[in-house]
Amino acid sequence: MTPTLLHAGNPGPFTGEGNWTYLIPGDHPVLIDAGVGQAAHLDAIAASLPAGPAEVIVTHAHSDHTGGAPVIQSRWPSARFSKYPWPERDGRMPWRSLADGDTVMSGAGPLVVLHTPGHSPDHIALWHADSRSLFVGDLLVLGGTVFIPASDGGNLVDYLVSLERLRQLSPARAWPAHGPVIEDPERLITQYLEHRRQREEQVLAALAERIETVDAITDRIYATLAPALVAMARDSVLAHLIKLEADGRAQRHDVHWAIVG
Repeated sequence: MTPTLLHAGNPGPFTGEGNWTYLIPGDHPVLIDAGVGQAAHLDAIAASLPAGPAEVIVTHAHSDHTGGAPVIQSRWPSARFSKYPWPERDGRMPWRSLADGDTVMSGAGPLVVLHTPGHSPDHIALWHADSRSLFVGDLLVLGGTVFIPASDGGNLVDYLVSLERLRQLSPARAWPAHGPVIEDPERLITQYLEHRRQREEQVLAALAERIETVDAITDRIYATLAPALVAMARDSVLAHLIKLEADGRAQRHDVHWAIVG
């Protein structure tokens, strides 16, 4: 499995150098993720596949993955667009609904849909068993961690379960939506799980010192963070607090949080 990597543009503080999309050519060419609709991305698709993709599968509904779908549809009207449902965010695109365990045919053979919520409730990964390759969307990124937007559908408990599910597959390679290809996904997943454990301990330590609000805990843990990233850090802290609440280890009282017991 060697897909064609197509850069979709969209660099920024939250997306790094931007978004990657993946084109799998063949009798049923598939494009994974739709980008944001930049002309250069569409021209790259056309240069690799003048007739366009037969199917566009998006890993989740965030705008940097779905924003280009209407433009692609306008240029190649016969293309089918598929995703796992998130009704509140799916808009007016004629999405074909995917479900966990579905198989989508591609030019490289079958891709198995894995529902992997956490970063968003509709997030999926695609598993190519013959090459033990995963298309992971925003589940993994080399050289950084993944944002869990607790105020917008993100759920850390789900995310950790999704990571464990991928690790059990023993993938040989992972193709992310941001950053370079991941040649040792199991190792990275293990690092991610340890990072989340350490962050949880930091949150618990703050609560033990009676630092009780999301803002105050964020200031304690992320003391030197760039101002542009503070809102994201707060959402990350909230994700950990909600997980601790689900585990029965923390409780909230209005905007205040405390350790249970």
